Amino acid sequence: MFADIAQITIKSGKGGDGHVSFRREKYVAAGGPDGGDGGNGGSVYFAVDKGMNTLRDYRYKRSYKASDGQEGGKRNCHGKNGEDIVLYVPEGTVIREAESGKVITDMSGDNERFLVLKGGHGGNGNQHYATPTMQVPQYAQPGQPAMELKVVLELKCIADVGLVGFPNVGKSTFLSSVTNARPKIANYHFTTLEPNLGVVDLDGGGFVMADIPGLIEGAADGAGLGHEFLRHIERTKVLIHMVDAASTEGRDPVEDIYAINKELEKYSEDIYKKTQIIAANKLDVCENKDEVIKRLENEFKSSGIKVFPISAVTGEGVKELLYYASKEVEKHKDDGAVFTQEFFPEFERTADEPYTVHFDDEDKVYVIEGPRIEKMLGYTNLQSEKGFMFFQKFLKENGILDELEALGISDGDTVRMYGHEFDYYK
Repeated sequence: MFADIAQITIKSGKGGDGHVSFRREKYVAAGGPDGGDGGNGGSVYFAVDKGMNTLRDYRYKRSYKASDGQEGGKRNCHGKNGEDIVLYVPEGTVIREAESGKVITDMSGDNERFLVLKGGHGGNGNQHYATPTMQVPQYAQPGQPAMELKVVLELKCIADVGLVGFPNVGKSTFLSSVTNARPKIANYHFTTLEPNLGVVDLDGGGFVMADIPGLIEGAADGAGLGHEFLRHIERTKVLIHMVDAASTEGRDPVEDIYAINKELEKYSEDIYKKTQIIAANKLDVCENKDEVIKRLENEFKSSGIKVFPISAVTGEGVKELLYYASKEVEKHKDDGAVFTQEFFPEFERTADEPYTVHFDDEDKVYVIEGPRIEKMLGYTNLQSEKGFMFFQKFLKENGILDELEALGISDGDTVRMYGHEFDYYK
């Protein structure tokens, strides 16, 4: 069974406690503290395995834990660090925090290995706490606690072109004839029960195409199987919308296109706005093909959607369609969806860390400081629009903007945060 979504629980290792002990040797009357530090807990990583194409393994095992760090020992012995665990997923897997649905990481592109939960830091042994006035410290630092998180793994195919349409319009036949994919083909609804990917090789280039299981009306609301697979066209740059020009099942091709587009729009505005190409298939059995093609062209000309009459069985018109799709992919090569991080597990660990907001009379700027602010700046790409908007949302949700307003900030005033300066506008 194809599995493209799973929920699991992950837990990092606890840091080992620091040790309390004192040097005890013959002829040493008053040995000092020699308690060793605890080992660091193991961390939880996710990594891409390009040989995987399903999340099936995570349906059977739902809990994963890194090992704890060991306690420090006598004679300054450092506790052993806990072992990390690496969870392998297919390329294109998006990892979200289960409760909020916020993105932790998108395992695609150059992101082939990602630290999700860092192990707890080991505690200091009592050797660190000796002072001229406290020469026999009876205290050692406990290890930092483990972190536990429920995450949802969601596989979204990595493909340039998505092949969409109602069941039995010939998508699987088309994919098998133009790529190295070998989908199951038969004449009944939902023959394709999983997305099939294939590589289209063309002179001067090519692209990856995904056959998305047949959609039906109501798919965006969960009807049929379509809702389960709409996520797989979120990354595509171009959609080839295939219809049965011969109406072999009594369906109207124009009505089919409007029906499918309605489902795409309900599911995602971004998907609906993707470049579309209409492939009017089954010309080899179409008695009034000129009339059907003319009707399709007239109906969608104003939308800028090009219509290609083809036959996946005989190959008629297929080459022209593929070369046009390749040019459109190149035009939109930077449009593929990459999901930016919205949830920062390590930041949640420090949720109670303080921050300050004050006005610097000398420089005439408002200053925001504190370890929590510094960490968030380190996590966020302020050069991107999404990153900057995310940081603004963080300031608002944590009451920092309210504190600035309470201090009397006005539009155009300067806000400084660890080397970054911004003009404030409400």
